[in-house]
This record gives sequence, C-alpha cells and structure tokens, in this order.
Amino acid sequence: MMPYPPLGTLYAASYVRAQGYSVTLFDSMLAEGEHELGEALRRHRPKVVVIYDDDFNYLTKMCLTKMREAAFRMSSMARSAGCTVIVHGSDPADHVDGYLRHGADYVLVGEGEITLGETLDHVLRGKRERHEIPGLAYRKNDTVVRTMRRDVIRDLDTLPFPAWDLVDVERYRRLWQKHHGYFSVNMVTTRGCPYHCNWCAKPLYGQVYNSRSPGNVVREMQQIVAALHPDHIWFCDDIFGLKPGWVGEFSREVQRQGVVTPFKCLARADLLLRDSTVEHLRSAGCTSVWLGAESGSQKILDAMEKGTTVAQIYEARRRLHDAGIAAGFFLQYGYPGETWTEIEQTLAMLRDCMPDEIGISVSYPLPGTRFYESVVRQLGEKRNWTDSQDLAMLFAGEFAPDFYRALHTVTHKRFRSWQARRLLTSCLRKPRSINRNTLRRIAAGFYHRITVGRHESTMHALARTGSTRP
Repeated sequence: MMPYPPLGTLYAASYVRAQGYSVTLFDSMLAEGEHELGEALRRHRPKVVVIYDDDFNYLTKMCLTKMREAAFRMSSMARSAGCTVIVHGSDPADHVDGYLRHGADYVLVGEGEITLGETLDHVLRGKRERHEIPGLAYRKNDTVVRTMRRDVIRDLDTLPFPAWDLVDVERYRRLWQKHHGYFSVNMVTTRGCPYHCNWCAKPLYGQVYNSRSPGNVVREMQQIVAALHPDHIWFCDDIFGLKPGWVGEFSREVQRQGVVTPFKCLARADLLLRDSTVEHLRSAGCTSVWLGAESGSQKILDAMEKGTTVAQIYEARRRLHDAGIAAGFFLQYGYPGETWTEIEQTLAMLRDCMPDEIGISVSYPLPGTRFYESVVRQLGEKRNWTDSQDLAMLFAGEFAPDFYRALHTVTHKRFRSWQARRLLTSCLRKPRSINRNTLRRIAAGFYHRITVGRHESTMHALARTGSTRP
C-alpha cells in the first residue's frame, strides 16, 4: 500500500480556486466506501461535483473497469443530489458517450484545468457558451457534441501549486508510517511524453512534453518540506528530467536552497547515459529510479518502437548501482512476436542486471495507440482490465492467458530467489551487515526457490497448449 493524494485533482482544485470558486475535496483514496460521498454531498451541498481523475497516477491511465463503474455510481449519486456533474480523465476521454449516459453532464477532454475553469464559468456564472469552450463534450438533443481541441499549457510555471491544504495529510502520514516506516508525498515536474512507444496511450496531452523550470519545482519543494515535513518524494512524471541540462540545474538548486530530499522517479535508460545525469540525480537526493525496461529482447523493443537498446538498459543499471541508486524495472510480457526465446532473454536480463525491484505486466491495448489498431480485430467483448491485477490477455497472444499469469508468478519467484542468493553472499562477506530484515528477505527468497518448481511445471504445461483467443 503506497497511498498518495490525487495530485491532478489538487492541481485542478488550486486552479479553479484561483478563479474565485470555493472548493472542497472528497478524497476517494482515503474513503472506506462510496457511502462517504453521499455523506459529503449532504454535508457540503455543492452545486457542481467534479470527478477528476489523477492524471499522474498510472492506475487511472489503465482505464480499469472497476474505476469506471465507481465513477458511474458517483456520477449518479451527484445527479440525484441535484448537482451538475463534470468528469475528467483518460477513460472518460476514451468513452465520452458512456460517461454522459451514466450521469455526467460534461466531459473534459484533454488537459483539464483551463477547460474546467471555463465550464464552471458557463454553469455557475453564465459567462460562456458551452460550444465555445475547447476540450468539452456534452449531450444536446441526444447527440454527443465535442468542441474543438484544447491546446495544452506550455508554461507550466504559470499554474498554482497543488492545493495540499485540502488534504488530510496526517492521515496519509499515519498510513505511510504504519506500512513503510516513513512518509512520502508526490510531486510532478512535467506533463506528457514525446516518445513513440506504440502501446502507450496519450489521450490527455498527446505527443507533447512540457516541463516546469527547476526553480519553480524547488520553490514547491520548499513549501512542501516546510509545511508537510515528508521523508521522501515521488516524482511521478512519465519521464523525469528529459530536457538537456535540467537535472543538473535542479540538483544545484535543491542543494543551494537546502531542500535535498530522498526521492524516486521514472526515467529512460538512454537518458541516464547522457553526461553526468546519474551523478546529478544522486546529488539531488535520488534514491530510486524506475526504468521502462519492458523486454530483454531487442527484437521486441524495436517492435514496440521503444527507441532504446538492451545494452543501454544494462549500462543504465550499472551506473545507477555505482552511484548507490536503487533501480526498478518495469517488464512487459506478451507483446506480439514474443516467443519463449524472447521471454528467456528477458529473464536473462533480469538475472544479469538484478534490479532492486520489478513490476510485471502483460501487453494491454488501449484506444488511440498503434498497438491497439494492430490487434483490434482480435479483441472480444472484454476490452479493459477489471483491476490492476487482472493481467488478462485481451488479444490472441503467443500463449494462453493463464500462461502469462503463471509466468508472472515464476518471474517474481525466480527474481526473489536470485536476490536472496546475492544477499546471502554479501552477508557472508560482511557478517556485521546482517539484521532481522536481512534474514527475513533471505528466508523468503529460499522459500521462493523451493516453491518455484511447481509453478514452472504449470507454466510449461500451459505453454504446450499454445494460444487461445481471449
């Protein structure tokens, strides 16, 4: 459990508050059930309810069925309370008609803050005609109307900082301390991604990348450190520090202002090899970098149009290790063209590089991507995962869907057993480094080593059954 407040929602709240609107936050991350929304509606009696997905949380980008159904129910509750309902997010942008049929009056398509402000001006102040507002969708005489595209905000420094004063910070702090022993908060320095990975959906920002200035980011850090006292920061950008020279300037500024704080971020392997990027990350306080490694097969990386090489992944991992920065690898199985040979290459890369953490998924076709268009004829009735643990193969992969679930388990068990073996070797060399946590990790690793065989047998049996349509 790594709970973070909905950062995108906090940006929207801060923006419309600056336009003179009174805002209250219903934080669904902390809610124990949808009944709490009903209580909040009765208590605050708002004129407008905005269901605003956190654009910087990867779960919202996955367009999960459970999240969509929850949004439908919340929309209906708000409409029943007499509220105008506005929704925003990746899934609403892809399924405008569905959201409008389930209680929403307006869908914000694309980047949301300015469109939200102008829509509130229309609803509450009668200032604008809705057909004149870019980035808006609504129903008129049973027809869905979509206005012109909304241009993205290029100067992100003009946005007010997120409205952290609306958050129950102490409740988040207690959850973090209970589950992890420290308190982490989230920030973002950029929006969008200019790369062309053909499975990556970009319904909000499109093929653009805009960055805040290092000075602006550090000023927000100063406020957060002074007000919230976090032990750690998660920079949840799709790509941290893409602009040449940005990471170096950021590092110098956080040191100059005395706000060096441990943080984790996401990066590309090739960008970590530029100049002294890894050293700048280390001096800025970075303790962990997650890489979209995806595959240990160059054939698959090229098919994905990833724009990176397996050699770059190896070298990026080496540099991070030498700098004392932990590495996490995101892996993706099941991309078209991946056979057992390519899976073995991915497992070999994992064994050789030995990242500190891994995250595993299977290829997931989302509307608006070239990958989706290439497999759309293979899709059945189910076109979205139910939740993030679903891992269903929605198209006809090389192997049956259950094979990939077994492969997910085998990969994790092999990885943990490899980790335990290396950790045991290190402890034998440095006995004083042994502690209770170390012993627990070693014991868990050897448990995975003992139990992995049964799962490997299941996986190989499923591999022999070949592919089946989803």
